[in-house]
Amino acid sequence: MTSIDLNADLGEGFGRWRLTDDEDLLTVVTSANVACGFHAGDPVTMRRVCEPAAERGVVIGAQVSYRDLAGFGRRSMDVPSDELAAEVAYQIGALAVFARAAGTRVACVKPHGALYNRVVRDEAQAAAVVDGVLLAGGAPPVLGLPGSRLLESAGRAGLPVVPEAFADRAYTDAGTLVPRGRQGAVISDPDAVVQRSVGLAVSGTVTARSGARVEVRARSLCVHGDTPGAVELARRVRRRLEASGVRVEAFA
Repeated sequence: MTSIDLNADLGEGFGRWRLTDDEDLLTVVTSANVACGFHAGDPVTMRRVCEPAAERGVVIGAQVSYRDLAGFGRRSMDVPSDELAAEVAYQIGALAVFARAAGTRVACVKPHGALYNRVVRDEAQAAAVVDGVLLAGGAPPVLGLPGSRLLESAGRAGLPVVPEAFADRAYTDAGTLVPRGRQGAVISDPDAVVQRSVGLAVSGTVTARSGARVEVRARSLCVHGDTPGAVELARRVRRRLEASGVRVEAFA
């Protein structure tokens, strides 16, 4: 039977502000990428996500980012490799405290936003992220775009890699994500998102922005937690996947 992990980016609030419906999304997804304070998140929020995630058996991942709280981590930055490695390790370590207190652990690492897109092609930045993961200790799986420099670097370092796909993002013919600043970069039609989810899980393909069919072999599928109606959309995606014979389960 085909299986896929369903992940969401959670804990993307700060102080009194909450962007994601963490509590309800944790009843749907099988893994949660928790913001670690650099693009969103704070100690209370991290703890608030880790505890129910552990209770429900949802895998906890560290969502690491450039230090860009004002820009939600979506502004590209030129950070020296040693500095970026240290900041990645710092973020993982911060989340690890709350995961451990909840009786679990940080079981994967995923870059966020501009950093996620940068390490698709930038070998030096990708290597720095991997160095940060290693510096934090252990050998957690690394999530990233199939064929990215990040997954190549992680694989060379002996870390497990998890190719990831996005049902609500437009793809180029090269299998990369259309930048968010361009029209049509985000798929807003819920029916289209559900249909694309099944296609990605069952056939490993998606329709690119040009109309071409593109191969995207993924082990994890992301449903964005900051999308309007994210909880109901995630439920629809999971129901359709299971109805199509796909087993929804965590990879770690």
